[in-house]
Amino acid sequence: MTQPQRRFFTSESVSEGHPDKVCDQISDAILDACLAADPFSRVACEVLATTDTVIISGEITTKASLDYEAIVRRVVKEIGYVHPGSGFDAESLQVLQFIDTQSPDIALGVDNLGAGDQGMVFGYACRETPEYMPSAIMFSHKILQQAARLRKEREVPFLQPDAKAQVTLLYEDQNPIAIETVVVSHQHTEEVSQKELTEFIKERVIKPALLPTGLLLPSTTYLINPTGRFVLGGPAGDTGLTGRKIIVDTYGGASRHGGGAFSGKDPTKVDRSGAYMARLVAKNLVEWNVCTRCELQISYAIGVKQPVSIYVDTFGTGIMEDSKIEKLVKQEFDFSPSGIIKSLDLLRPIYQAHMNYGHFGKPGVPWEQVLPKPASL
Repeated sequence: MTQPQRRFFTSESVSEGHPDKVCDQISDAILDACLAADPFSRVACEVLATTDTVIISGEITTKASLDYEAIVRRVVKEIGYVHPGSGFDAESLQVLQFIDTQSPDIALGVDNLGAGDQGMVFGYACRETPEYMPSAIMFSHKILQQAARLRKEREVPFLQPDAKAQVTLLYEDQNPIAIETVVVSHQHTEEVSQKELTEFIKERVIKPALLPTGLLLPSTTYLINPTGRFVLGGPAGDTGLTGRKIIVDTYGGASRHGGGAFSGKDPTKVDRSGAYMARLVAKNLVEWNVCTRCELQISYAIGVKQPVSIYVDTFGTGIMEDSKIEKLVKQEFDFSPSGIIKSLDLLRPIYQAHMNYGHFGKPGVPWEQVLPKPASL
């Protein structure tokens, strides 16, 4: 009899106060402001954040009239960087702008309802969690969401916005059977002791987030602020850039990533909209019991209306051959950029609200909806 295979797998998440996520939020806030005034805005907005400074750059073509500086200060304030003298606060930081319009060469392809660039995207789903997401990334998100709730509800005075969480799971074949290690690094005020912080993070953050999984064990290892100090955080401690947390944004490394980031891009960019559509299809294939695990790849060429290729891999869990599922998927779904935008209603200001703690596995977004099962499947 074949022995079950055991392996470890790790994923991480970052908080909304992480330097890179600060930049993602500003980029998506600018995108939302453009779409709110002009749904046909073309936006590719990149942000850099460092000590006392935010730099906005990119190509934006829109009828909207925006106060970029006001958007930056609002987002930074909402995140919680409001303490003067900390090296990065909403009131005193300087905002520099380097914005141009969309390249006319790129616009040629988009105006023709084709893809805004070449590239490939991936979507993934599995039955490990109720969200049809890999466990390690969802558990990492849940830890930081719990910490953010406590910080924002002011239940503790010492938590600051910047944080990371990392969860290592022990798998038996494809099934997670135990949480082996939890790593949390959370920014804090000068006054709190390492002992008090460690106890708080373990008892009030990690355990409430992960005990419902049933996978925390007495043997689980907890590593909380392993250096013993994390006072200087956010962009004052480390420069942030839009689009550097693409694995946090997707599947925690459990599935492949096409390479393109999401934030700051309007939905004509298939880096974003194509990945959302791939997730929708993968999730629904699992929901419809066509398979228990699925990865979908879609590739595009700039200016071309239909995908260059679509590939479905069910890892041997499908009720029929992958090639047949792939053929049926092509029949049932419109993967053209214009078709994706229409079917998911993406020309709306919905992006900033849904880009923290992963873009997938959360309610309230059109790419997570459960669709009626087609007769052909």
